[in-house]
Amino acid sequence: MANYSDFKRLYGLIGYPLGHSFSQNFFNQKFESEKIDARYVNFEISSIDLLVQVLERNPNLAGFNITIPYKEKIFDYLDAVDPEARAIGAVNVVKVFRQPDGSRSLKGYNSDSIGFWDSLRPMLTSGVHTKALVLGTGGASKAVAHALENNGIAVKKVSRTAAPGVLTYDGLTPDVIRDYKIIVNTTPVGMYPHVDECPRIPYDGLTTEHICYDLLYNPDTTLFMKKSAEAGASVKNGLEMLLLQAFVSWNIWKK
Repeated sequence: MANYSDFKRLYGLIGYPLGHSFSQNFFNQKFESEKIDARYVNFEISSIDLLVQVLERNPNLAGFNITIPYKEKIFDYLDAVDPEARAIGAVNVVKVFRQPDGSRSLKGYNSDSIGFWDSLRPMLTSGVHTKALVLGTGGASKAVAHALENNGIAVKKVSRTAAPGVLTYDGLTPDVIRDYKIIVNTTPVGMYPHVDECPRIPYDGLTTEHICYDLLYNPDTTLFMKKSAEAGASVKNGLEMLLLQAFVSWNIWKK
């Protein structure tokens, strides 16, 4: 594991795998252009248990983002959790507090929910977009569902596995799709290099009133987005959400 002690402050991304992430370039360009003595690094760890090593080997680590598959597992390593992140049940931002005696504490936050809502909101039509299908049940889906429900949009989650209150892909019909004018993919299905894959939904149920939002941003246009657009739906990828949540992350870290 590399050491980055040359920088006053270190930030990073914790997850596995991380080949799909653009956060590193975004933050490092920001640091360079604003002459901030900091560096953002990808910490690709195969187990969340390795987080302790990352913290110990990088005493200048001041904060980090969390991505798949650790947005829920990170709770076991936090000393405090922001109430909003606690309500969501997922954390994607951690601030590291270090004391003069060398001790440290970690506080978790969630910027995904804010980033998603601020990105989706301009696409909404009052009275039309009142119900949403959220594909996936992981940490990202929790943030998305929280944002939607907090703004009066009814949410139904879709999973490969049957569970109380959750639809399965086998249970989706064109009629169900027509009833939910917002569809959000929070799964990694279709992410590079698996660009020929997409969530298994009946795309023939989509209309011109639908919004199909994919949290993925690599490739720019996923197969989910392409098939949805061909059916007349409005589509958007997750790049703007990434940028918006990154702004929130930075505001948390620099406080």
